[in-house]
Amino acid sequence: MAKVGIVMGSDSDMPVMSKAADILEQLGVDYEMTIISAHREPDVFFEYAKTAESRGFKVIIAGAGMAAHLPGMCAAIFPMPVIGIPMHTTSLGGRDSLYSIVQMPSGIPVATVAINGGANAGLLAAKILATSDEALLGRLKAYSEELGKQVEKKAERLKEVGYKNY
Repeated sequence: MAKVGIVMGSDSDMPVMSKAADILEQLGVDYEMTIISAHREPDVFFEYAKTAESRGFKVIIAGAGMAAHLPGMCAAIFPMPVIGIPMHTTSLGGRDSLYSIVQMPSGIPVATVAINGGANAGLLAAKILATSDEALLGRLKAYSEELGKQVEKKAERLKEVGYKNY
């Protein structure tokens, strides 16, 4: 059963949202991904958000651009954590999305990652779930250790070949 819902307002968000899915897959977390426009399909959206808890979701990752209402509206309806991913936009570079998601009114929080921060949204969802899942916590620790090893390898290569040949 999916523990994380990944929802985006448009298929143009897929390159960013797929990064969240990739991380969840790598960590062994079940998820469900869909496309719903909060503005163009309000009834479909409300049904999704109202039934997310009963379908087993513990976290929703919602990506949106421009007006970016999808994450905030999920948070208004879904009683558990919502992680918003602001999408880069051509008109304002994603700042419009970022401000729409982080400037939530008191009482309706949305955890927000960087513009186009799909991977971090997946990691944050996994970390939330790991508070009650020791096995997942272990996989997250191994993931972090591997990140450190990758940096060490890059430092070794730089030392070996010098910055001009890196």
